[in-house]
Amino acid sequence: MRKAVLLDRDGVINRDYGYVGSIARFELLEGVAQALHDLKQLGYATVVVTNQSGIARGMYTEADYQAVTSHMQQLLAPYAATFDGIYFCPHHPQAQVAAYRQDCACRKPQPGMLLKAQAELDLDLAHSIMVGDHLSDLRAGVSAGVGNLVLVGTHRAEAQAQTELTFTYYPDLPHFVQALQNGSYTPS
Repeated sequence: MRKAVLLDRDGVINRDYGYVGSIARFELLEGVAQALHDLKQLGYATVVVTNQSGIARGMYTEADYQAVTSHMQQLLAPYAATFDGIYFCPHHPQAQVAAYRQDCACRKPQPGMLLKAQAELDLDLAHSIMVGDHLSDLRAGVSAGVGNLVLVGTHRAEAQAQTELTFTYYPDLPHFVQALQNGSYTPS
């Protein structure tokens, strides 16, 4: 079994403009490509687990999402930082597009995407790390049995207001990876 870092996409990997469904709106955050490379050098599989309700809302299509995903992987390739697995949920309970209207097991905070990644990539979730920018990301990690939770980004106050989750906060993915490299963050 492999240890992994499971990452939300928008707000963790790329700038979150809200419903990023086109290449023109996709912008890697500064230092992310190198951070992903460094995670791989530390022996972690890297896996994206992302809600993409913009598909259900009719704002972009699955083909648009796949084009953005291919573009992301192309941007990361020169850094030897492409993802080992990419999982997305196109559903939403109040979807405008009827085919995607459902209360599913894959939409975070449900654990479906993480459990699918575990099965397909032979992941040891207990010794893995979930990195997200919202509580729903961290709750999905807990539900899937991920042993370590990391919050990044601008929603720290929202997360600190709750008491049911134990997580570590960093301003962004590069700061977290730096802490992992220098030993100031030690996963279980």
